[in-house]
Amino acid sequence: MKNFEIGIIGGTGGIGRWFDPFFKGAGYTVHVTGRHSGMSLDDLARTCPVVIVSVPIEATLEVIAEIGPKMKKYSLLMDFTSLKEEPVQAMLHHSSSEVMGCHPLFGPDVPSITDQNIILCPARVDAWKEWPKEIFEGSGARVTETTPKRHDEIMAVVQGLNHFNAMMMGLTLRDAGMDNGEIERFSTPNFTSRLAIVEKTFKTPRLHSEIIIRNPDIANILDLYEENLSQLKRLIREGDIEGMTALLTEEGSSMEFGYFNHHSQAVMPKVCGTRWRK
Repeated sequence: MKNFEIGIIGGTGGIGRWFDPFFKGAGYTVHVTGRHSGMSLDDLARTCPVVIVSVPIEATLEVIAEIGPKMKKYSLLMDFTSLKEEPVQAMLHHSSSEVMGCHPLFGPDVPSITDQNIILCPARVDAWKEWPKEIFEGSGARVTETTPKRHDEIMAVVQGLNHFNAMMMGLTLRDAGMDNGEIERFSTPNFTSRLAIVEKTFKTPRLHSEIIIRNPDIANILDLYEENLSQLKRLIREGDIEGMTALLTEEGSSMEFGYFNHHSQAVMPKVCGTRWRK
């Protein structure tokens, strides 16, 4: 099923650009369209049975609204956005084509798709139901299918909490007024790796801000963060080592670290699917 062409809107940068050679390497003809380059959206929809929207989050809904009505009924419209509920609903609303949300959980700096996670959100699919999974798994990726709602719930933790934590660390280091060179001389490998994450977050502030703020489930996670921060601050100010130790070792608190390797399905619902303890 390689005798068709793939169009990537926004394929001149970021993850869209990464997938251009990926699809070409798999034997497909790829047409990349940027703001000022490539074929028109009319030509792209007419030429390509598969069109993927891979633009910044702030432009995604606008682009979907433009390309959607141009898609043929039996074609496939996808997106690579970091959030899924709004883009998938927009693709369903603006097109009569088949629709599948897709979130590659890696950046354009990875050398290979092998062992990388990809999330698929089938929304309106029939003839195209298996193709995305087959091409990604066939290249060594780990593919998970879920709903847009569940995707965004989990991304509130995996991306939202993660990026928020990096922002908090960066802002705190900035306000602490310590010399960067001195910090470097005192750094452990663990701290150095955390600094690299902070630096990456602050290099693309708008992207990470949008990922956090536009996630519909981030408020609950930040409430949880604030509750735990307040509790830890109190224990520290009181010098309560036993209390902090007890907090970190009570049932459920350790999160069974290592669950990303062995227990993700069992643990993640505790984070996103239930109300935390007071």
